[in-house]
Amino acid sequence: MGYVYHANFLAYFEVARTEMIRSFGFTYAQLEAQGYLLPIAHVAVDYKEPLLYDEPFVIHTYIFKQPSVRLETWYKVTDESGHHLKAQGQVTLVFMDAVTRRPTKAPAFFLDHLADAGAR
Repeated sequence: MGYVYHANFLAYFEVARTEMIRSFGFTYAQLEAQGYLLPIAHVAVDYKEPLLYDEPFVIHTYIFKQPSVRLETWYKVTDESGHHLKAQGQVTLVFMDAVTRRPTKAPAFFLDHLADAGAR
């Protein structure tokens, strides 16, 4: 049909989230090496305008409230100019202890990096 497949937006959100965490000064791999996992608990996407194959786009990623056990991330996908909203979404992840596989509070180093990023 010439449009980006709807489920691809979830992969785009993951890349944006990974890059957001990298902008905090560490990687997902480092988070896992510290004994934390971040499985997804909830996903929602609202499609506003079709995104065409090979159309340049921008994703903005937001965290509006400090995480505790849950990390709620929000996404806005626009065309390259930022004038046309293509989709918006929300993903809720849960901090999990890698050994016990039980939910746990966000690690202090994550919260510290998040606070530092917000102060920039």
